[in-house]
Amino acid sequence: MTALRPERETAAGGPVDPLTDPLPDVLAGGHSSPWFRAEQPPQQGEAHDLPAPQPPPADPYAQLPPDAYAAPPQEDAYAGHVPYDGGPGWTGSPEPYPAPEAAGEPYSPVPEAPRDDETMALRTADPARTGEERDGTPPLTATATATAGAEGGRAARRKAAKRNARPGGRRGTGRRRAGAPAPETAGAPGGDGEPPERPRTRVEARRAERARKPSAATVASRAVGELFITIGVLMLLFVTYQLWWTNVRAQQQADGAAHHLQQDWEQGKRQPGAFQAGQGFAILHIPKLDVVVPVASGIDKQRVLDRGMAGHYAEGALKTALPSAKEGNFAVAGHRNTHGEPFRYINRLTPGDPIVVETQDTYYVYEMASILPQTPPSNTAVIDPVPAGSGFTEPGRYLTLTTCTPEFTSTYRMIVWGKMVEERPRSKGKPDALVD
Repeated sequence: MTALRPERETAAGGPVDPLTDPLPDVLAGGHSSPWFRAEQPPQQGEAHDLPAPQPPPADPYAQLPPDAYAAPPQEDAYAGHVPYDGGPGWTGSPEPYPAPEAAGEPYSPVPEAPRDDETMALRTADPARTGEERDGTPPLTATATATAGAEGGRAARRKAAKRNARPGGRRGTGRRRAGAPAPETAGAPGGDGEPPERPRTRVEARRAERARKPSAATVASRAVGELFITIGVLMLLFVTYQLWWTNVRAQQQADGAAHHLQQDWEQGKRQPGAFQAGQGFAILHIPKLDVVVPVASGIDKQRVLDRGMAGHYAEGALKTALPSAKEGNFAVAGHRNTHGEPFRYINRLTPGDPIVVETQDTYYVYEMASILPQTPPSNTAVIDPVPAGSGFTEPGRYLTLTTCTPEFTSTYRMIVWGKMVEERPRSKGKPDALVD
């Protein structure tokens, strides 16, 4: 037993009042508060001022009969109904939905949610972290989330998210490099589930820039292609000039020369006789081909032929007679293509077609006699006084037209011959070939 403390005894040896005792004993009553007293049975030698026990109150429902609380009888709501006797698939089992164990399905209990070590409370999935993290990090995978939840609280999950976001688990300073794309545009996963693109380093960026630059072979091929295109455009322009513009220009010059020649005839400025090279002295009419072209002295290409006129063989060894001569071969040449092309369709002439040579005072009418489709340029016998191959056998007054063949080339020559059938003075008017 525990001995009493000396302070609890008075000088007279009597007990100390608990209310005035400065050191109450907690073991005596089981409580240290002076205002709390547990109900204890009275002990011998102690006086307790407790009230006398009161009898329990009378039950107000004791006087009621026993059946006062009985429920009134009710009619059976299901009376008259036929119980379900089953149907297709009915087994009669009192449990229409058997337990998973009875159905043979494996039972998988719901896993317990991980505890939060910071608050020591259960947590549910954070809806804000179902997509991308608020700070720009991608969402955690199932493995990383489970590992983070098992290892620790929110700080552990953040560390796991950062390790999962960096390839290879490398740790960074958290600062974005200069030139690197922002987190939201650096390579967000697309609709097909592609992983985000890893930011490039400076070396990788330089290599990608060099790869985008074209190589020397590519630059050379582009230059060659542009050169070919330029050459093609120039060739197209040249062909257009040769086939179209030269004709326009030559026809303008030929029409102007014929107009001036006719004015000179009316004014009496031109007289028959010798003509200078390039000087016009006659006009050639081919009614069937609708050709009216001035004839100049000589066959010079630049001064005569390229100006849209027909040239008279009047120089050197190729000199031929004029239409006014009583005997001889009047031979002229002209372009078949480009530069006015006056003789382009002479191959369409047939025997008997009229050809008229107009001078200052006379109309000379010829009829087409024969044609030589092709002959070498060196065959000068076709312009002799009695042309070889024409079918003429004796001297006479003949006409010879020469041009290049095939078209757009000068490899061979085409020859057309005619024989004079009428000499008509201008005072008598135009011949029938020009009137019709």
